[in-house]
Amino acid sequence: MIFVLYAALGVFVGTLAGVFGVGGGLIVVPVLIFSFKMQGVSPDIITHLAVGTSLATIVVTAIGSIITHHRKGTVVWPIFIYLVPGTLLGATFGVFTGVSLKGETLQSALGLFSMLVSIKMWFGWKSVGSDKHMSKIIITVAGTVIGWVSSLFGIGGGSLNVPFLCRANVGMKHAIGTSAACSLPIAATGSLVNIIMGMGDSSLPEWSTGFVYWPAFLGIILTSVFFASIGAHLAHRFSADKLQKFFSVFLFLVGIQFLWQNFPSEW
Repeated sequence: MIFVLYAALGVFVGTLAGVFGVGGGLIVVPVLIFSFKMQGVSPDIITHLAVGTSLATIVVTAIGSIITHHRKGTVVWPIFIYLVPGTLLGATFGVFTGVSLKGETLQSALGLFSMLVSIKMWFGWKSVGSDKHMSKIIITVAGTVIGWVSSLFGIGGGSLNVPFLCRANVGMKHAIGTSAACSLPIAATGSLVNIIMGMGDSSLPEWSTGFVYWPAFLGIILTSVFFASIGAHLAHRFSADKLQKFFSVFLFLVGIQFLWQNFPSEW
């Protein structure tokens, strides 16, 4: 029954990855935490295991999404190249932060940030194309922050990457395609570091390697890869304005989720 839940989760994750250029971790992590509690996983490692497993699934989901977006010509590879060094560094430190600190306050801050960004996007950010020149330093620094936050919370980075690229005057569809490409190095680095740091933990459940739980990983990717391609095709059926509206609603819901999840622990 749990495996069926993981497979159903993959449908939503894959679709989100393709349509919005996100890894789906904002849905995966809370659901995995819930399922791990049902399975009796130690509370001390539940969050770490959920984050690490989420990042591992994003690696596979991102590949299917990238292929489709590349064929559509919506991945701005020059920007991607300058984002990658920062995302790799940030993703590494994000895992270390997650293991050493509690994330409730940071998640609440991210929730507020997501809601503010969604409101701004709803009323409109300029989206005039993908040929706007940006400072290489700004791109790399932004990539570091995006990578850090993403690996800390087990997400693909689209909820931060897409707004950043739109703010820099990258077209919405190109922002989504480029964000999808960036989610791969973030997730690959984050999942690898989570595996290494979780090795030898005696409280890990069976079929785990470090902080990656393989039954959940397999269940999710069985459906997510296929639906990531479908989601990417759907993204090209909407106008840039409608896509931006849809994404702003998605971000707002993400913000509410983070705030609601952490509200009881802070009062």
